[in-house]
Amino acid sequence: MFKKVIIAEDFDSINLAVMQVLGELGVTEIHHAKYCDDAQLKIKKALLDNDPFDLLISDLSFRADHRKVQLASGDDLIQWVRQVQPDLKIIVHSVEDKTFHINSLFENHNIDGFVIKGRHSIRQLKTAINKLFQTDEKYISPEMEVVLQDKTINEIDEYDIELIKQLSLGVPQEKMDIKFKELGISPSSKSTIEKRVGKLKDYFKANNTVHLISIAKDLGIA
Repeated sequence: MFKKVIIAEDFDSINLAVMQVLGELGVTEIHHAKYCDDAQLKIKKALLDNDPFDLLISDLSFRADHRKVQLASGDDLIQWVRQVQPDLKIIVHSVEDKTFHINSLFENHNIDGFVIKGRHSIRQLKTAINKLFQTDEKYISPEMEVVLQDKTINEIDEYDIELIKQLSLGVPQEKMDIKFKELGISPSSKSTIEKRVGKLKDYFKANNTVHLISIAKDLGIA
């Protein structure tokens, strides 16, 4: 079983439940952090001590308070971890249910498991940890398995997502080139944006931009 695990979770009740699961599985060294910045410091120190963590279990959302932080979310923490310790096993434990977000965590950040918080999450978390240690196979909560099977989600890239997001925020298509230039997104020409919007409408069989945004929201993309 994993020997050294760190939990990034800001709710005490969930933190204690996860620690109990790890204890039952025989994990001998358990650390926890209520802020992603604190988790970052612990992971850095472990690497400097040549005694790295074997597994990170992290939430995605952390409630903001008076403390100023550099890593505000689990996404930020995971992205940083993949840069400094690419081989660290990562299981996300979150209420997130947007399919694109979850798929992106697997595809772009190579997480090893996703357990959605709910009535069965502690049991599923135990299964995920055991499966990851014993077989090195990825795990996702059964109710979210469709995420990894949805080819539509896999064929939409970050550029398309940002385009749909800006449209959903009310940015007119004819002014999207200006917005993309402000955001530093390339390509930002009117012709490219027009072609992308047309492609997305065809792909999702949307009658117009409003219909496209509605479909994207239903899929958890926008």
